[in-house]
Amino acid sequence: MSHTLRSLRSAVLAPLAEAGAVRKAQGTLALDSALRVDAGASIEAPSGIPGRPLRPELLPHNQLGQRSVATLEGRAALIHSIAHIELNAIDLALDIVWRFPGMPEAFYRDWVSVAKEEARHFTLLREHLVSIGFDYGDFPAHNGLWEMAERTSVDLLARLALVPRTLEARGLDASPLVKKKLVRVGDHKAGAIIDLILREEIGHVAIGNRWYRQVCGERGLDPVAAYAELAERYKAPFLRGPFNLEARRAAGFDEAELAALQRI
Repeated sequence: MSHTLRSLRSAVLAPLAEAGAVRKAQGTLALDSALRVDAGASIEAPSGIPGRPLRPELLPHNQLGQRSVATLEGRAALIHSIAHIELNAIDLALDIVWRFPGMPEAFYRDWVSVAKEEARHFTLLREHLVSIGFDYGDFPAHNGLWEMAERTSVDLLARLALVPRTLEARGLDASPLVKKKLVRVGDHKAGAIIDLILREEIGHVAIGNRWYRQVCGERGLDPVAAYAELAERYKAPFLRGPFNLEARRAAGFDEAELAALQRI
């Protein structure tokens, strides 16, 4: 077996290709973070990634209806939508590890640690779903997160700008409202899970911010101007408030970026 096959960057391909959602999370949690990174290896693009279960049915975002969380089914649908985001987030973190060679070893270890936390988030949400009589796959979902991953598959700077700093940062904004909805109908367990996810997602977005700024510096780019150009080129979703400015500051956005964000 070659050194590449024993590397951390190649090891992430197994959970990334895993179709079963629970097995994907388990495989991610089982990754050996002590493996050598092999940062310089160019890994051939594998087929069949990311692995996806047969359910849930994936629909365009605008075809997903809203349900009232006052009903058990509506509450389950909301929790399911967050679990789906977390499952996608596992794939996004794993994908950046194998896809982009030539970064410092700390870059790859950062994203493996992110993938493991996303796997824990998915597991907590899925177990809570099961406890209230549902399971992952019981409701339709959308594929917007992975579609952005595909659009940014050839440019690391675009991936950093538009996945952790845009799509995942939207979760920082949404979390307080989601928690409020769930707690209002008495689901304090789900509220506690959302609190945990928010705390750890701040760290994930901070990792994205740190590496985005490093790559901008290496390319001689202004981070704010570069972000605006990348958001336009790759058709990033229009960001609407309210923004969780406290969480965004904690995640490393500076005041110039927050001001620009509110002008997009």
